[in-house]
Amino acid sequence: MCIERFWRSAKVEKIYLNEYERVSVLKNDVKDYIEFYNHRRFHETLDYQKPMNVYYDSFKMNDENYTNFSENVA
Repeated sequence: MCIERFWRSAKVEKIYLNEYERVSVLKNDVKDYIEFYNHRRFHETLDYQKPMNVYYDSFKMNDENYTNFSENVA
């Protein structure tokens, strides 16, 4: 489901707004949109957070949980 949503957003927000004469330009725009989508675009399903922030925060939480677990076991 997530990848379908990505492509829908990419088409509506970027691809359909342009007329591409060269595949290389389209590829570059898709690459740029992927960066935008993951790093700068807020997502409603993530409580209006950016995906990379949520991703990195999950590592932080896992590290904190591991530290707390280790302290309680020792």
